Amino acid sequence: MKLYIGNKNYSSWSFRPWIAMAAKGLDFEEELIPFDDAGGNPKFREFSPTGKVPVLVDGDLVIWESLAILEYLADRLPDLGFWPQDMAARAHARSVANEMHGGFSGIRNECPMNMRREIRAIAIGDQTKRDVARIEDIWAGCLNRYGGPFLFGEFTNADAMFAPVVNRLEKYALSETEAVRTYTAAMKAHPAWKRWEEAALAETWIVPADEA
Repeated sequence: MKLYIGNKNYSSWSFRPWIAMAAKGLDFEEELIPFDDAGGNPKFREFSPTGKVPVLVDGDLVIWESLAILEYLADRLPDLGFWPQDMAARAHARSVANEMHGGFSGIRNECPMNMRREIRAIAIGDQTKRDVARIEDIWAGCLNRYGGPFLFGEFTNADAMFAPVVNRLEKYALSETEAVRTYTAAMKAHPAWKRWEEAALAETWIVPADEA
């Protein structure tokens, strides 16, 4: 399998399937093609039907969109626990993962992922404040219900979908709740997170649009 990704410092959508695959110990090839100044790259069209990253290639099969890639991996490798085994927990995990995929426009637009950013608060709008409150509620509810350290106990696709949000809440000083602190610590201690972060901090590319 080969995963095409963008900059590790900025590409939140690339981070999601990458950390899931790394956390589950998959042996895969990655190819990083950096963003240009506009936040894309014409070269993405060579392998991506949408001109965006990430894209997973498995033999003759091409899968795009982060959540679709995660669902494919769960189908392809059912014994690795990409989703919780329990049906009710699995439905819950899919619900919050899809909510992340389709919502939270405020925090996406105002607080882009940036692994090397110094922790510093910025002025945020009402939508972002609502987004943060909802994320706090999701994380606290999952940790209380399933016991942690990750949202559904073991690392799953739900954690992969929220991984970039961990960075956003920390780097923009958006929350001080106990659940956020606990979950952030667990995610940042994961070896897969550390591998991505180390590579991200070594990058030299600057994309002004993502430097909030």
